[in-house]
Amino acid sequence: MQPDRESYRPAAQRLAAQFAEASPDTLVSASDELLAVGRLLGREPRLRRALADPARPAEQRVELLRSILSGKVDGEVVELATALVGARWASAADLLDAVERLGVDALLAAADKGGELPEVEDELFRFGQVVDGSPELAATLGDPIAPVEQRASLTDDLLGSRARPVTVRLVRVALAGFGGRGFSSSLGRLVELAAARREEQVAYVVAAAPLSEQDEARLGARLAEMYGRGVSLKITVDPKIIGGLSVQVGSDLYDGTVVRRLAEIRSALTK
Repeated sequence: MQPDRESYRPAAQRLAAQFAEASPDTLVSASDELLAVGRLLGREPRLRRALADPARPAEQRVELLRSILSGKVDGEVVELATALVGARWASAADLLDAVERLGVDALLAAADKGGELPEVEDELFRFGQVVDGSPELAATLGDPIAPVEQRASLTDDLLGSRARPVTVRLVRVALAGFGGRGFSSSLGRLVELAAARREEQVAYVVAAAPLSEQDEARLGARLAEMYGRGVSLKITVDPKIIGGLSVQVGSDLYDGTVVRRLAEIRSALTK
């Protein structure tokens, strides 16, 4: 699920304006508080519904949230959260998604300011590959019944000092089910948001063997030409496809693998 763009945009613009000169640490702190507001809304369905109720004037909704947050979180964060509450939402779930998204945007902005955004994006993708490659680990981290803190302790041990602090924080967001998604899907969405902040689109590539730098550059240039914007290649090596490439960009899938061609030949022969 994604927040409504028109309702979300004013708060996102305010985030960019209020923290234009902020340090990465200040942005991380703002993100922590925004995500804490999101957890509050997640725990309190009646409050969430009241804050998203279109029958209540926006001023009432804003004052309700302000009365709860004032003195507990930074004043600028209060203004960001009330900017969201003052907008119109189709459902209480959409408001919750928007608060979470704003917290994530603050983290990505921190990584961007610190010159770490491409590395954070890649670390999220690589960790997702590690998880997907281990059914037991995927089941453990994706268990919605297990407490988030328990699962976060495991990811902290796995990532340790091998990942940047922003990456670790974003993994925790994924564990909590970012936007109502499962863990693996949440990681994928966070990768895409990191790429989007760099004005790039993610292309998921499956190859039978590692690509050379020249081949990666040619593929990236070709996809950028096709889509009219930069493309961030996320490459997985899978010898089972035998040869060729599979490339997915959004809902577009280009499957030129040998295994697909063989399947088509077998299908044709059995007709």
